[in-house]
Amino acid sequence: MLSAYFVQPNIDPVLLHLWGPLQIRWYSLLYVGGFIVARWILIKLSKESRFQFTAQDIEQFIVWLLLGTVIGARIFYCVVYDPQQLLQNPLYLFQTYKGGLAFHGGLMGGITAAILFCRKKGIPFWNFTDAMALATPTGLILGRIGNFINGELYGRVTDVPWAVIFRDGGPVPRHPSQLYELLLEGVLLGSVLWFAKGKLKKDGQLSFLFLFGYSLSRFVVEFFREPDSQLGYLAGGLSMGQILSLIMLAVSAGAAWWFFRSSARKS
Repeated sequence: MLSAYFVQPNIDPVLLHLWGPLQIRWYSLLYVGGFIVARWILIKLSKESRFQFTAQDIEQFIVWLLLGTVIGARIFYCVVYDPQQLLQNPLYLFQTYKGGLAFHGGLMGGITAAILFCRKKGIPFWNFTDAMALATPTGLILGRIGNFINGELYGRVTDVPWAVIFRDGGPVPRHPSQLYELLLEGVLLGSVLWFAKGKLKKDGQLSFLFLFGYSLSRFVVEFFREPDSQLGYLAGGLSMGQILSLIMLAVSAGAAWWFFRSSARKS
């Protein structure tokens, strides 16, 4: 292997120890920060004639979104990624200070919150989720920074010059896969969405572009990311993240076909 590599910055993941297991962690602050930035973006978008919701709607919805995302992400992680731990100790579901949030579950929780909120307020669902798609990549960027600080979700062993030795990843250099995800899911996908915003005018198009873009980005990055130790490699040598991304891509493609076909018939 090459001798050139970086060492993970020595940043304590815990910003402040309170009492017992109660802590304020960098990841938590960055996670919440993602919702604060999303709120700001959505309020800005509410002033555009294209979107059919108000700033007041966003002030109410952001609480729904936070609850739906966190609950969905935690339940999904425990059930899909670590079911043995959950079966042995059902209280594990509430031990969020031990880590364990899954994006695919958070997405499902966020979509559920959006469905319920749009029904209550009479807001066109796909118009609303187009705005959510534009606001999400910034949250992904902040979340991946938190993953990097925690030294979790690190990559597979490699000899690339920019490899990083993570404190919990052993003495070998690894791909900084958290930063790969930051660049693909956050910077690149976000840039594509904002560029496409002026060209894709039909409700739903930005939403499906986000779903396709995230699925492909996550599938690619998983080739460089170390699989979860309790799961390892699954069918076809794929990781759980890749399998979920393929399912997400297939479901999104089916939903897009049905949605735009139905829209064409109505017009």
